[in-house]
Amino acid sequence: MTENKTVTPLKVGLLIVASSYFLFTLHALFTTQWLGEWNRIGGGTFNFGVFITDISAFPGLITRFIGSLIALIAVAYGIKKSLSPARTNKLLKAILILEAIYWLTLLPSGIWGIWPSQVFNLTFYLSFFLSTGLPCTVASIGIPICLFALAKNLSVNKPEKKAIKWALIAGVFYVVAFWLNNSGMWLITIMEKGFGYVLGKPEFTISFATTLFGLLALSIYTAYFAKKSIGAESLQDLRFGAVGAILTSLGLFYLWNYLTWIFFGGWNAWYAWILGHNLDLWLLSLPLVGLPLLFYVKQTKQINHTETKNA
Repeated sequence: MTENKTVTPLKVGLLIVASSYFLFTLHALFTTQWLGEWNRIGGGTFNFGVFITDISAFPGLITRFIGSLIALIAVAYGIKKSLSPARTNKLLKAILILEAIYWLTLLPSGIWGIWPSQVFNLTFYLSFFLSTGLPCTVASIGIPICLFALAKNLSVNKPEKKAIKWALIAGVFYVVAFWLNNSGMWLITIMEKGFGYVLGKPEFTISFATTLFGLLALSIYTAYFAKKSIGAESLQDLRFGAVGAILTSLGLFYLWNYLTWIFFGGWNAWYAWILGHNLDLWLLSLPLVGLPLLFYVKQTKQINHTETKNA
């Protein structure tokens, strides 16, 4: 293990993202407002459904907290000293498995959202399906499968190709899950307040458009990038600029919604979701990793262009 004295924007970005991942998870883990929630909302057997899904998801929050702590320590240590490939793979495997368990514990919420214990009316069922059933089912099945497969194929003794393949597929499922989840929350907000509510303020209109159509476009582009890159033999074969663009775009979505609340204030069902119940709000720090990747690619192209010109 050697000293690693070179501090780059990418390393700093990774440290900030890992810190955000840890701090947001820490806050969610020790927030106790959800305790007893099943006695305050719904009615009849609906309360029992809230109880089951809250309790079943809590162990996953613990595993994500442990994974985020490992990630923070590993990145912080890696800035000072270079980690060996074997140790890096072991740490990544642990983080991936713990993150996969977190998503897996959301499966009861997905099942409950598709077959709720109590259906009050069709509108209620539709809103519940869009906000909980569909996104939780897709995320709790697709993401863990990819992460477990990725962890299995991470090894210095195995070709990088399979690990890259599962990392790309996992990335697609992540973006699709975020699109389904956030779009579902906007749709039920419209069902409650009417579409005129979206047009009432510019920030609502932009947020609605970037959620339903912006994240959809990002999902399609991520799937396209994954399909084109799935045969990559090594990380060096990937287009880092495209990876940077995806990470930056996803992070800016969360950052935009957070900043609009800070600058414009107010509170509604959308902000209650995006700020109060969203365990992935830490993604607002992603541009600090995405932008260095974009800059790195541009810098590399510029150097090659200069070398060719001077040849």
